[in-house]
Amino acid sequence: MTNYTDSIAAENVKISYEVKFTEPQAHYADIEMTVSGLAQNALDLKMPVWTPGSYLVREFAKNLESFGVEANGKTIPFVKTSKNTWHINTTNINSVKVKYRMYCFEISVRTAFIDVTHAFLSTSGMFLYPNGMLMHPSTIHITPYKNWDKVSTSLEMVNNDPFTRTAPNYDILFDSPIEVGNQDVFGFKAAGVDYEVAMYGGGNYDKERLKKDMAHVVELETAVFGENPNKHYTFIVHNYNRGGGGLEHLSSTVLGASRNSYNTESGYQNFLSLVAHEHFHLWNVKRLRPIALGPFDYDNENYTTDLWIAEGFTAYYDNMIVNRTKLYSTDNYLGVLAADINIVENSQGAKIQPLSQSSYDAWIKAYRPDENSANTTISYYNKGSVAAFLLDLEIISDSKTKYSLDDVMKYMYNEYYKTKKRGYTDAEFKQGLEKFAGKNLDSFYQKYVNGLDQIDYNKYLGYAGYKLTDEFANTNIPTLGIKTSTVAGVTKVIGVSRGTAGWIDGINVNDELKAIDDQPITDPKNLLGDKKVGDKVTVTVIRDGQTLNLPVTLLRNNDFKYKIESIDSPSETQLAVRKKWLIYNKNTPSI
Repeated sequence: MTNYTDSIAAENVKISYEVKFTEPQAHYADIEMTVSGLAQNALDLKMPVWTPGSYLVREFAKNLESFGVEANGKTIPFVKTSKNTWHINTTNINSVKVKYRMYCFEISVRTAFIDVTHAFLSTSGMFLYPNGMLMHPSTIHITPYKNWDKVSTSLEMVNNDPFTRTAPNYDILFDSPIEVGNQDVFGFKAAGVDYEVAMYGGGNYDKERLKKDMAHVVELETAVFGENPNKHYTFIVHNYNRGGGGLEHLSSTVLGASRNSYNTESGYQNFLSLVAHEHFHLWNVKRLRPIALGPFDYDNENYTTDLWIAEGFTAYYDNMIVNRTKLYSTDNYLGVLAADINIVENSQGAKIQPLSQSSYDAWIKAYRPDENSANTTISYYNKGSVAAFLLDLEIISDSKTKYSLDDVMKYMYNEYYKTKKRGYTDAEFKQGLEKFAGKNLDSFYQKYVNGLDQIDYNKYLGYAGYKLTDEFANTNIPTLGIKTSTVAGVTKVIGVSRGTAGWIDGINVNDELKAIDDQPITDPKNLLGDKKVGDKVTVTVIRDGQTLNLPVTLLRNNDFKYKIESIDSPSETQLAVRKKWLIYNKNTPSI
């Protein structure tokens, strides 16, 4: 982790927390924080406003209540001085006890949730910290509810007590979520590291299969970087009826999964890709990171234009790593890659927002989508993954198959995390790419990272003897260009795509669709029947309680459905690039 300088000289300060669950059915945790060894006249306690890895100010202090302070057996006053700061006068006071309650009822991988079955403590949204003491260690003691008997976290135990954990500083504490309950725990060893998997919520998973395949993923990812920096690592998996998503941490991750999807090949592959994605982050972003992402400012947004590397490259590697396991065919992988291309090319926002800007604006756009987001933004996950595959093929081709993107990642990890012990700048990562490509990448950045140029996919795929074909190229299907949702027989518009018939002729989000050419809508999935491109239709909607008849001229559906195919008779050079790209060989040289 990055070194910090405390703004308060408090070498003798000791900090501890006790966490109890007196009303888990109401979703509360009761926390008592003790700060002793104080030598200053004032103590400011703060709650982070966001959690690293999820780039949105979430205002965790909104869930805090019943704040109170005691010293020397008496209640002492405090003043709340900002949305997330509590000021305590500590003149002639060397120890304080602070009691507060946290309401925890948001199901996600980045927010705390408590009920009678378990407690998930997303620590950045649970624990106050003394301002200026981010480098201070702390101890957390957990009193479990009734028959809860397990704690799963990457935090170290104190005196072999699983319910007492310690953090060397707050960056570690806020990067170490805690699962408490009766989770199903199993483990495996891979890359010399002990791995724990904590499954909450049940599911039809096969432990032995998961142990084997997750270990394979770990070994393959470790091979990219040349080392696994952990002593132990924890997967916390929340299994729901329908679940997904993940959040990376330094020595752990939290995954959301669908409990009954493990026994389908698509469900299992998706889970392995999620495992690969979040685990790859222990290098890419948690250690090899954009310079803006550390030391963290827990009070404000931490802006970077490089999430397309931190997240997009990881999104590229998650499926590539699963491909390297050889559990699935190469055609399967090419289909997954084509799916990313389709998402990018069918996004109107890709024509509006550059990739680097999508990273910078994550705080106000990516995590705050609205009905028009698809028309104005592009995901740095999907387009970043596409950029990674383009660069991978560029490096393999230009180096005559000597190097790949793997070599860039390993070099950057060693150069910046291990040697310089800091994050990289935009220019430095670009230089790392150029080092292995053996050429200037100004044009690539200008077109595809900072610009809005149409990507020349066939140029890059051609290096490996592949091509992109559009299955919709010769179709002439009419569309309104709208997305709808039908609930209890009422069909409403939930999205209108830029440049389509609906956009041009004024169909609005929240319009209730009633009829087309006076024919009531009975099948929302087939609104246009036998209509043709160029037909003029009347769309009847109810908007704000009023009936409107909108004349609409139908336009062609311009969506793409790309697939990646081999060209006829690829050359030996192309086949060599293809082999280097898709057939994993860990014995690659270092520059």
